[in-house]
Amino acid sequence: MSSKNNMDMLNGPIISKLIIFSIPIMLSGILQLTFNAADTIIVGRYAGSDSLAAVGSTASLINLLINSFMGLSIGVNVITAKFIGTQDQKGIVETVHTAMVVSVICGFILIFMGLLFARPMLVLMDSPENIIDKSTLYLRIYFIGMPVTMIYNFGSAVLRAFGDTKRPLIYLSVGGIVNVILNVFFVVSLGLGVAGVGLATVVSQCISAALIVRCFFKTDELYKLSLSKLKIYKPRFFHICRIGIPAGLQSTVFSFSNIIIQSSVNSFGSAVMAGNSAAASVENILYISMNCFMHTALTFCSQNLGAGKIKRIKRVFIGCLTLVTLVGIAGGFVMNMFAETLIGIYSKDAEVIKYGMIRFSFICSTYFILGVADTTTGALRGIGYSISSMLISFFCICGLRILFIYTYFQTHKTYIVLFWSYPISWVAAFVAEILVFIYGYRKISSYIKEREAL
Repeated sequence: MSSKNNMDMLNGPIISKLIIFSIPIMLSGILQLTFNAADTIIVGRYAGSDSLAAVGSTASLINLLINSFMGLSIGVNVITAKFIGTQDQKGIVETVHTAMVVSVICGFILIFMGLLFARPMLVLMDSPENIIDKSTLYLRIYFIGMPVTMIYNFGSAVLRAFGDTKRPLIYLSVGGIVNVILNVFFVVSLGLGVAGVGLATVVSQCISAALIVRCFFKTDELYKLSLSKLKIYKPRFFHICRIGIPAGLQSTVFSFSNIIIQSSVNSFGSAVMAGNSAAASVENILYISMNCFMHTALTFCSQNLGAGKIKRIKRVFIGCLTLVTLVGIAGGFVMNMFAETLIGIYSKDAEVIKYGMIRFSFICSTYFILGVADTTTGALRGIGYSISSMLISFFCICGLRILFIYTYFQTHKTYIVLFWSYPISWVAAFVAEILVFIYGYRKISSYIKEREAL
């Protein structure tokens, strides 16, 4: 299974490999956000504040619908990595082919959901009358590209399981560059507004997915695709679902809580919405920089669990927690230093900048807490505790935020108070997850020792 693009996660130094593995994931995420930011900047500068608010306010809804299926790609990552650890070649082949078929099915389901539920969901979110038509149009165009989006993400999950994080970065970069060029053409030259942004996104996603598919058909690795083998292998599908469905539900719950917060933001008007959208777009760079360690912990822990290297799992987890904390604190400090300049990239409206900075300064100072919580989530999924992680997210993230918004926030209804719900929920989730990880690690360690003694 060795290849110049793959990584040996079972032997050798840990910290250096964690960094080498995570940097391309980090860059992929930052590039994706940069391309998304280009969407927001171009539409804000050339189509007005209403169009900026229309595109920006859909992010939480898009995440809600997509994340419900993206969890399955995490299941693909975990199961493939475990089979690599156990050197089960048949399991790898069947998992990869199952994953690609499932990705297409998920994509078409998302098309249906996006087209049918876009406007009703925006109404439930109290989207203002002056932007709801534009938001609906953007969402419907965006979701037409879901099959290729799913193919790219499921394919990237397979490559990550093998330790290859470089090629997904390259493929994303090619698609993203096309996205920016088309944004300028559709929005600036043709004046298509939010429709142009949506069309550019769909075309770029098609390109990235095509490159992934080409890679899988051309390779000599175990993840090589064969048309004759493309089907759903039931045992592999159920393995993927066992990890992926709880992961998807967890992401959905997380996104649902953000939709509730977005609905509260919407009640303050379009200027606050635009400022909030601009700040969230910048913050996402820091989030992605931290979130790469979730994927790193997940993949390394999965492979080492499959190989029975329990002590290495502990070292991987501690290494990931250390790295994500350093990135989170340093990144938050730097972003706070340049807050006004960064928000000003999106809009020159003084009121929009003011509200963006309010959110920005508060969230970035505490964002590292979310980083360590997400990394622990990755480690839990890697050792098979995906359901436990989901339940923690349900109660500590969604539950606490809903409780806060419908109790304390109702009597202290200010823009600043609204954001207190974030760090409160992050701390609660991290404490619960770390306790479950300690329990799970000890249980798996005992099981492996008993197996080796036989």
